[in-house]
Amino acid sequence: MLCSPLLHLSPLLIRQFPRQTLVSKLPSQSPFEFLHFSQHLSRQHNSNQRNSGSRRIVLGQFSSHSSLSYSADEDFDVELGRLLALLPEEMRQIVSEHEELHQLIEVVMDLGRKPLARFPSGDFVLADRLITTEDINHATSQVGDFAIDNRAGISRTLHRISAIRNRKGVIIGLTCRVGRAVSGSAILLRDLVKDGASLLLIGPPGVGKTTIIRDIARMLANDYKKRVMIVDTSNEIGGDGDIPHAGIGNARRMQVPHSDVQHKVLIEAVENHMPQVIVIDEIGTKLEAMAASTIAQRGIQLVATAHGVTIENLVMNPSLEMLVGGIQSVTLGDEEANRRGVQKTVLERKGPSTFSCGVEIISKTELRVHHSLEATVDAVLSGRFPMFEVCKIHQGPEAKDVERILSDSFDKKNGLMLEDTLHVNSDITGHNEIISELPPSTDEDSCEDEAPLCLFLYGISEASVVQGIKQLKIDDAVEFTDNISEADALLGLQSKLKKNSRIQAAARSCGIPIYVTKTNSLAQLTKAIQALMTDYADGFEFFESGAKMNMSEKMDALEEARIAVEQIVIPKGEPVELLPRPSNIILLQKDLIRKYNLQSERVGSESDIRLRILPFQSMEDEDTQTSERTEADNEFDELFNVNAEANGSPNTLEKLPFLPD
Repeated sequence: MLCSPLLHLSPLLIRQFPRQTLVSKLPSQSPFEFLHFSQHLSRQHNSNQRNSGSRRIVLGQFSSHSSLSYSADEDFDVELGRLLALLPEEMRQIVSEHEELHQLIEVVMDLGRKPLARFPSGDFVLADRLITTEDINHATSQVGDFAIDNRAGISRTLHRISAIRNRKGVIIGLTCRVGRAVSGSAILLRDLVKDGASLLLIGPPGVGKTTIIRDIARMLANDYKKRVMIVDTSNEIGGDGDIPHAGIGNARRMQVPHSDVQHKVLIEAVENHMPQVIVIDEIGTKLEAMAASTIAQRGIQLVATAHGVTIENLVMNPSLEMLVGGIQSVTLGDEEANRRGVQKTVLERKGPSTFSCGVEIISKTELRVHHSLEATVDAVLSGRFPMFEVCKIHQGPEAKDVERILSDSFDKKNGLMLEDTLHVNSDITGHNEIISELPPSTDEDSCEDEAPLCLFLYGISEASVVQGIKQLKIDDAVEFTDNISEADALLGLQSKLKKNSRIQAAARSCGIPIYVTKTNSLAQLTKAIQALMTDYADGFEFFESGAKMNMSEKMDALEEARIAVEQIVIPKGEPVELLPRPSNIILLQKDLIRKYNLQSERVGSESDIRLRILPFQSMEDEDTQTSERTEADNEFDELFNVNAEANGSPNTLEKLPFLPD
């Protein structure tokens, strides 16, 4: 009698693939006979898998107190069956026959609409009929109580049931999200957390942040015997109910009554339970960030997640900037500003970062690891490339690829951005081993028909450019270099490039075209990369044509300007208009005229641009330095003027028309 409500097995939840027979009735014998029947199903399930090679599952609603030991797959089958039990019978039957059942993401049921099952391949309609109030009530009656955040769960599972309510508070929609405990998902981060480093995971929703920190909690508690306390605000890490899911191992779990008191529970966990590690899911408010910072100052290891795409998102987020040390505006002295080569007012990190390491989760198979979060933030604020490591996991049975990209900060000698790239390719049969293979030397010619575009970046984060490259699906067509002399082109941020004449001089001496964008937004970068690839496919014809210009043309233009100054402008005090010249030649003439302490201006139309030399330089300027600085900026803008002629001289900068905002 005591076991009967726990040992009920819904007939339509038991199914085998490929279809042979459907178990339609559970033997109504004693509990011991039921256990024997369950073991028989498990043995048959394993035997069929070995014989047929196809995936056969057993979905059932077993007792959570059963003493049977299941494998990881069998445990997930049971938990998935408990989630599918929320569906009406005909929908349950259809979804259980789907070939991607074990990759199910979530089931959506909205009142008055057709039910949907979401798989990696897309949405799948479960029934032609519309969801009714009875269907919603049937599902909600089998889950726990909905908290103030409209979330509930199924006891001792990781599934999450989220509700949509109308204005009266009545539930009119459900999102039944499948939860999985994936052992080994945090294996690439083992070296970071085993030594006590605090770790912050950043990524958009749905990329597996919670799955990774759950495995980290299990790893620290079981493998390294640490006292781990999980502050589980939404019950996503440890599952619903008073007894946490087995996926967290020996870690302990503290539930939070309301999401707005999570910061208080964090402090309570430290004061009452003496943890060595605290695991936090979704730090989203300033109070929670302050509490995490307070805990870090007490010497406790933190593992937490936050919504975002890159570290830059946290830097620009006023609520979460404290996690990376905080941002403040600093006014530099003239000497320090000149030494750094920057403007007098800059942004700097206010204090130490709450976390020592950061991980950007790009996808479920790609991680970007920042071993020093403080160094990354400093690099981002100063416009330099941060140093990070890219780890890619390929789901093949015999291969795992890990790509490490190391970016050095700033070369003080020439002010150039440097990055050291190491590609690690492992051909391994084991799951946890990684063997590295250095790439071929960059001096060797590529055997491919089309060599990739070698790009040098300045003032733009490589991560942002990589996102644009992935959006255009040209991953193999672009590679980055730390040596500007080996680059095919330079892509830079206009505001950064204006302030560094050394980069401009380096590009001129190397004879490579420069492309600029006004902002580092993804849309602008994507357009810039498209323009780069188009010009690269054409062989940078506009640039090569300018390179063929002989030296005599330059000498003639400079001699013309010299004679005009020495024979007409200075002795007679009359203005002189020179012959029409290309934009890069005009810049050389302007430099020469400035040495005579004279002024000049551009005149003429687009096809007839020429330089007019003025007879004297006004000495009544209120601020000569400001005037010179403005003139220098205007000259830089002229280089990238849409109407300027681009003949590609190696002694001047080339243009990319400003992309629209």
